[in-house]
Amino acid sequence: MSKLTSCLILVALALVILAVSLRGVASQAENAKVVPLPAVDEPPGTRSSEIAVLAGGCFWGVQGVYQHLKGVTSAVSGYAGGEQSTADYERVSTGGTGHAEAVQITFDPRVITYGRILQVFFSVVHDPTQLNSQGPDVGTQYRSAIFPMNPEQGNVAKAFIAQLNQARTFDAAIVTKIEPSRSFYRAEAYHQDFLERNPTHPYIVMNDLPKIDNLKRIFPNLYNPKPVLVGATK
Repeated sequence: MSKLTSCLILVALALVILAVSLRGVASQAENAKVVPLPAVDEPPGTRSSEIAVLAGGCFWGVQGVYQHLKGVTSAVSGYAGGEQSTADYERVSTGGTGHAEAVQITFDPRVITYGRILQVFFSVVHDPTQLNSQGPDVGTQYRSAIFPMNPEQGNVAKAFIAQLNQARTFDAAIVTKIEPSRSFYRAEAYHQDFLERNPTHPYIVMNDLPKIDNLKRIFPNLYNPKPVLVGATK
């Protein structure tokens, strides 16, 4: 095989990979769905801090979105739904621990409500109609789940899912589960701020940067161009 032929083959392969990557980016952009505000929400906050725990696929992208949301003061990647003894990436990745890759979001309810947090969750963070999977990731650890921190959050989440299903907002039924609140376990340091630290990582480019673009496009008044980083708070 001549050098010219080898080069042409490599170029062809590169073009195929680029085309697949662009299709992946396009599909992520198309998955964004503008959902209405919850009809039921928490009353305007008087406290300065509240916590939400959400799971919607790989925590890299979920964390990245909420780090760019106004009113959010912290977004930490971690594990929820299982025991402390199995809250590490290798074991969670087996899909048999009960854990979901989740993000603990600390927000100022005087600036953004819990309902708004959920609106972003269902609009740009993930596809809530995919059961135990998101994009290329498959397994119960990538399930769509909400872990209410109090009964009021649970009521808001339950009413919102019913509202979206009744309005047929999505082409299929929402599979997001409202799970009993359990302890949240912080993920390993190398998972924190992953999107911001690795913007050229192929997974981030294909699956997560489109989510940030969708947040900016769909919710321009909520978008914070300066992300709240975990590393900055250490």
